[in-house]
Amino acid sequence: MKTTKLATILLAAIGLSAVTAPAFAYEAGDWLVRGRVITVAPNDDSGRLYTDALSPGAYASIGEGVKVDNDTVPELDITYMITRNWGVELILGFSEHNVDVHKGAETIARGLGMNGSSQVIESKVLPPTLLLQYHFRPDGDVRPYLGAGINYTYFFDEKVPSSSLVAAQGDDIKLDSSWGLAVQAGVDVALNQDWFVNFDVKYIDIDTEAHFDGTAAGRLKINTDIDPFVWGVGIGRRF
Repeated sequence: MKTTKLATILLAAIGLSAVTAPAFAYEAGDWLVRGRVITVAPNDDSGRLYTDALSPGAYASIGEGVKVDNDTVPELDITYMITRNWGVELILGFSEHNVDVHKGAETIARGLGMNGSSQVIESKVLPPTLLLQYHFRPDGDVRPYLGAGINYTYFFDEKVPSSSLVAAQGDDIKLDSSWGLAVQAGVDVALNQDWFVNFDVKYIDIDTEAHFDGTAAGRLKINTDIDPFVWGVGIGRRF
């Protein structure tokens, strides 16, 4: 509801800016600072979930993998304009996600006597991303841009929820860090000489392998392509 109200206010501001905003241009050396509300929506595709509980010392599949949920969080990004058209953007922020096993793996786990929630991981995600942008209309009140660059994703505060069907005393979980490409498309819409509204979408290549130890299902592992779309709306200022 809050996101919907914010979007309504921003759209109204855009309509007003089309009438009242004076033209202004990006120049080499400008800093653009944006605060956004983003939704991280994983487009995940995981492999099968493996455990050594069936044959100690050897992994065996217990079914299709896992599903990662969405999260909506604040984000800060900073762009430095190298020229009037070219800029470099650094994105800062983190999100938190829950990971659930698919129904097939859950059914097998319950058949092995495990009870509890299908949620198997809670983790925070820090994905700093550096993008080279091209701004098409640096003199206009509406300035679309495209960007491409590199992402590094670090997972931290990982844990197996105590209510999970695989939870056990002393269990442990570690998610491998990830390097990948990122692309974006967005638009800045002038409100006045320095302030603007921003709409932005990114696709980020994030792959990881999860390693469990000491769970009710023994050691577990799974490869997951998270590959989220990141949808954002916010306010920015030129310095």
